[in-house]
Amino acid sequence: MEAGNEIVNRVATSALKIFDLEEFYVPGERVLLDIRDQLFKGMILREKSFRDFIRSHDWAQYKGKMVAVTCSEDTIIPTWAYMLLATSLEPYAHTVAFGGLEALETKIFFDQLAKVDWSEYQDAKVVVKGCSKVPVPVSAYVEVTARLRPYVSSLMFGEPCSTVPVYKRPRNS
Repeated sequence: MEAGNEIVNRVATSALKIFDLEEFYVPGERVLLDIRDQLFKGMILREKSFRDFIRSHDWAQYKGKMVAVTCSEDTIIPTWAYMLLATSLEPYAHTVAFGGLEALETKIFFDQLAKVDWSEYQDAKVVVKGCSKVPVPVSAYVEVTARLRPYVSSLMFGEPCSTVPVYKRPRNS
C-alpha cells in the first residue's frame, strides 16, 4: 500500500465513549411469585389464610434468586400483602420487585445504574450501544438517557460505526 493511502479505523481512534448496558446485566435466575392461588374463590385475599401461607411457605427456595411478586388476577390486593411477601423474601432473595418479570428486570438495571458516576461522561460524546447478547429492557435505555443527558455534549444510539443521534447540547450552553 502506498504511503498516505493507509486505511484508518476512525471509530477506534475517535473520542467516542461507549456505554454498554449489557455490562450492567446481573446474571441469575429470575422467578415470578404470583399469589393468585392464595385468593379465596379467585377474588379475595383473606388475611388469616394468607398469613398461614406466609408461615408455611418454603422461602429458602428463593435463595440468591431475583423475585418478582404479583397477582395475575384482576382483584384488589391490600398493600400489606406485598409487604409481607417482601419481608419473607428479603432474607433469601437477591432482589425483590413488585410487578412482573419486566418490572423485575427494570429494577435490577436501575439498581446497577444507580452506582454509576455519571460525571465521568462530562462533555463526552457517548454512544449507548444498541446490540446486546442479554435482554435489556427499554426502560433501561430511557433511564440511561435521562442520566447521561445533563453531562454529555452529544448522545447517540447504536454502534460506533452506525449511530442515531439522540441529543446534542446547544453550543451556547
